[in-house]
Amino acid sequence: MIELVYGIHAVKSVLDDNSKRILSVYITQKSKDLRLKLLIDQLKQCKIGIKKCDRQQLDIKAQGAVHQGIIAEIVQKYCMKENDLSNFLIQCKTTPLLVILDGITDPRNLGACLRSADAAGAHIVIAPRNRSARLNGTVRKVASGSVEHIPFMQVTNLIRTLQLLQKHNIWIVGTITQSKRFIFNTELIKPLAFVMGSEGNGIRRLTQKYCDELITIPMLGAATSLNVSVATGICLFEALRQRGKYK
Repeated sequence: MIELVYGIHAVKSVLDDNSKRILSVYITQKSKDLRLKLLIDQLKQCKIGIKKCDRQQLDIKAQGAVHQGIIAEIVQKYCMKENDLSNFLIQCKTTPLLVILDGITDPRNLGACLRSADAAGAHIVIAPRNRSARLNGTVRKVASGSVEHIPFMQVTNLIRTLQLLQKHNIWIVGTITQSKRFIFNTELIKPLAFVMGSEGNGIRRLTQKYCDELITIPMLGAATSLNVSVATGICLFEALRQRGKYK
């Protein structure tokens, strides 16, 4: 399956991961960006076809998104399937740390969550196939290359996936605003998966029922909620702190 990737960092990440996945590249005819020039040189060294376009053509191709003067057509990377999950967990060499996104429909939020998860060294990000954003150029642009480094799985039945994780002794920690238990008072050193919900609706009630624990991030100001990617980062890095990753 072919998809578009745009943005200097996103295209470079695909190139560094596997240059053979890039089918063709479209660049703006005039650019003074040194990073773009260096990337073009790297693409030429890999003998990848490059086509020059005016900025308006690139704008149309990227559907108005910020492309930084470069768009690549790539072969989509293999996405893990539900049947792969058990073997994936068994093969984890360190204590599993997972992120489950429930109802994240904005591709920018998905991209930002993937970036946070990658930065924290999470093993995988899981989301339902329905009512969820899919991988696309916007996700890759916001993720700033993280899509190439962290597995992303979309599942048909999220509840069934939660039950499978529990069979593998993964502790399911849901994040909700109504909980009286703060994340900083919660033990996060065991194999676990954080369930993150959307800003507006949070985690679905049915999903909450299958969580082993419900926690919240304390809020001291006027704001009553955080962007999901910010909340994801706080949860993941608190888990890393407790696991002694910064000693």
